[in-house]
Amino acid sequence: MDDDERSMQYEIRPVRAEEWQQVKELRLLALQDPAAPIAFLETYEAAVQRPDSFWQERAAGSSHGTQARQFVAVAADGTWVGATVAIVERAGSKDFLGAELPVTGTHFVGVYVHPDHRGRGLIQGLFAAAAEWSWSVEGVERARLFVHQDNHRAQAAYKKIGFERSGGVVPLEADPSKLEYEMVLDKP
Repeated sequence: MDDDERSMQYEIRPVRAEEWQQVKELRLLALQDPAAPIAFLETYEAAVQRPDSFWQERAAGSSHGTQARQFVAVAADGTWVGATVAIVERAGSKDFLGAELPVTGTHFVGVYVHPDHRGRGLIQGLFAAAAEWSWSVEGVERARLFVHQDNHRAQAAYKKIGFERSGGVVPLEADPSKLEYEMVLDKP
């Protein structure tokens, strides 16, 4: 069975505004993953302290519109097992590092697949959905993401999808001796 056939066992779709509790639960689960320290900038301890209003706003803000969209992978039993968020970054605006963005694109963040569901094509399915939405947003020319230098599994998965290292690197705030690599995917 190839990745496409395996990923068909799941529904991959945008979140709905009323699904804030599932958004919260999946994020907290992701932040407890052993790879979380090199995959996410947020900690479980910080996220669990956020009020319900934060999660409600997050789900509502990424369920519709043209600024951000969260996509989830839902198993046949209704369990949420993966997610990614695509955030629009407009050319000329400043990114999270304060650098001016040369092109309009989307920034993929919050990438997670539950360990029991890895290797089934879910990353490809989630990214296909996020990219399809991205390319539909007026002016978007590329997608990008950042990946920790030691997260070799994620780097390989992103490369398999078509992302390439841009040459951009960012030192981690918590440990400047460690880097995050920028990877980009141009609009077809």
